[in-house]
Amino acid sequence: MTDAATLRRFRPGDAAETREVFWEAVRIGAADHYTEAQLADWVADPEMPDDWGDWLDRHFTVVAEDESGRIAGFFMLEASGYLNMAFVRPEWRQTGLADRLHAAILAEARAQGMPRLTVWASRLARRFLARHGWTLDSEPPPLSGHPVPTGDAEPIDVAMKLDLVAATVRAPDPHATK
Repeated sequence: MTDAATLRRFRPGDAAETREVFWEAVRIGAADHYTEAQLADWVADPEMPDDWGDWLDRHFTVVAEDESGRIAGFFMLEASGYLNMAFVRPEWRQTGLADRLHAAILAEARAQGMPRLTVWASRLARRFLARHGWTLDSEPPPLSGHPVPTGDAEPIDVAMKLDLVAATVRAPDPHATK
């Protein structure tokens, strides 16, 4: 599969397909990394909650459409800088699509002047985010239910952050005195 998807903003008519992407990414794509009980706790039901589309529409949500118009993935960033959703269909993993969705989220965060992004990263997302400069966050964003206790040596979620101010390469000021 090639990364021939087109990125665009979420539209309310995308709700059912983004829920499908979320379901597939968790229940199929992440299945090898979690127990069935953990997966069921994450997303127990494929049915779309009534407020799903409104919720995604209230935030900056970017979707990726393949050549047929099918949604291949989506990322959602809250105004607080919290990366709440980051999912691609299993067949789109390792195609570069998640990298492109991540870049779109970063561009929006920078356009909004956000100094820092935060996330509760799943086991599967940690390596991806670390590759993009995210680090462990000793002051995690408040979110009820996190970290999720598992009884495993490795937690389900870990808090991560991306400092956009430090990550921004600034051109030297030609008027600055040395």
